[in-house]
Amino acid sequence: MKGILEVLALPPTGFVVLILVGLLLRGGWLRFGRRLAWGALIALILFGMPAVSYSMLLALESGLPLTPPADHPPQAIIVLGAEVIRAHQEKLGIRPGLLTLDRLRMAAAMHRRTGLPILVTGGTTQPNTPPVALVMQQSLKDDFQTPAEWVEPKSHDTWENARFSADILRAQGITSVYVVTHAWHMRRAILAFQGTGLTVTAAPTSFDDPLGPDLLDFLPRASGWQAGFFAIHEWIGYAWYQLR
Repeated sequence: MKGILEVLALPPTGFVVLILVGLLLRGGWLRFGRRLAWGALIALILFGMPAVSYSMLLALESGLPLTPPADHPPQAIIVLGAEVIRAHQEKLGIRPGLLTLDRLRMAAAMHRRTGLPILVTGGTTQPNTPPVALVMQQSLKDDFQTPAEWVEPKSHDTWENARFSADILRAQGITSVYVVTHAWHMRRAILAFQGTGLTVTAAPTSFDDPLGPDLLDFLPRASGWQAGFFAIHEWIGYAWYQLR
């Protein structure tokens, strides 16, 4: 239900819903409906422009704690799960999506460079499927020849990723970690780890490149709406975590 509400509320679908609502209003609401539809249409076009949507993503990627503290270096790597895709031919019936694979690739590279153990975190996101963390563990083993030392399979959002992972690692005497997730998701992830007893060093996947003077960045396209979805989702989530 949460996932359905997010899709219906966030761009681009949220703007399409507002356009339809505005067009359906009649009677004394007709003028308001037209204004609502036009406003939502303009917002839909704007959020499809990379110049707008990617700028909102880039703002999330600044000021991250990328340098490990010299007096308290990381002792483990935490990888936050993302999406999975149903695939009946796979051992577990699902496989990692592109976002999840990007994070696993980063974690595997860090493990080879540092030798630090990995914890994967993510609960069940689809009915009758195993937790995301188990899929990540299998993918690390099969696709990257990298072991996952710990599996956290119960969390349902970033806040729980942080809390449940911290419980596992503190029991092992680990209090300083790298956290691997996308650069635009990292700000909210670090906020979720506050108060867990872990010192966090950000290990984001590749940062988005700054936008150049390209007229194509002002033309709506699918990648712009996808970036807009992520940007609004993260800014709302970050504001919510600030209030928790």
